[in-house]
Amino acid sequence: MNLRLNSLAQMVDQGARIADIGTDHAYLPIQLVKENKIQFAIASDVAAGPLENAKKDIAAAGLDGNIETRLGAGLDTINSADQIDTVIIAGMGGKLITQILNDAWLKDSIFETLILEPNIGEPGVRNWLMNHNYQIKREKIITEAGHTYELIKAEKTNKIVKLTEKELFFGPEILQEKNEVFYQKWRGQLAYHKKLLLNLNKAKEKDLVHMHKIESEIKMIEEEIND
Repeated sequence: MNLRLNSLAQMVDQGARIADIGTDHAYLPIQLVKENKIQFAIASDVAAGPLENAKKDIAAAGLDGNIETRLGAGLDTINSADQIDTVIIAGMGGKLITQILNDAWLKDSIFETLILEPNIGEPGVRNWLMNHNYQIKREKIITEAGHTYELIKAEKTNKIVKLTEKELFFGPEILQEKNEVFYQKWRGQLAYHKKLLLNLNKAKEKDLVHMHKIESEIKMIEEEIND
C-alpha cells in the first residue's frame, strides 16, 4: 500500500469492525486483515466496476470469509447486524463525506469511530464532526506524489467539543504538530489566497462577503506559518 493508505491503516484500532466506503480495490481492508489488526470488514462502493475489482483482489488474497463487498450509496450498505464500529471514508470531497455521514445520521445510523480523508473541504468535515458530538483524536498531514492529504480520526462523545476557528480551518492535532508538510501546504495556499483576493478586487461587482472570508483566512495562515 502507499503512504496514504498505510497512514489510514495506522489509525484503525485493533479488533475494529470496519466499513470502507468508496473502497479502492479493498486494499485497506485486505492489508488490515493480513496484519491481523481486524477480522471483519465491509468494502462498499456505489459503482459496480470498482466493486468487481475489489471482489477479485479479496478472492486473490483468500479473504472472502473476512471481507464482504456491498454495492450501494454511502452508508446505505451497512445495517445494524454488521456491528460496524469504525467507518472509513477516504479520497472524496468534504461535502460528499459530510453528506454521506449526515444521510446516515438522519436514519439513526451512528458509528463510534470515523476515519476520514477529505481531498478538499476539510474545515467543513471538522465542523460536522464538532456539531455531531465527535471529538477529533488524531490527525495527520502527509504528502505523496505531489498531493497533500489530511487524515482525521474522530470518536463519538456525549457532548460537543468546541473547536476554535483556527482549529476548524487547520485541524486541532495538525496545529499541535505543524510538520514540514503543514508549512509546505500553507505557504502554497497563502500564495493562492493572495492571488484570489487580487482577482476578486479587480471584479466590477465586488463580492464583499467572499473577499472578507479570504482576507480572514490570509490573516490566519500568515499567523500560523510566521509564528
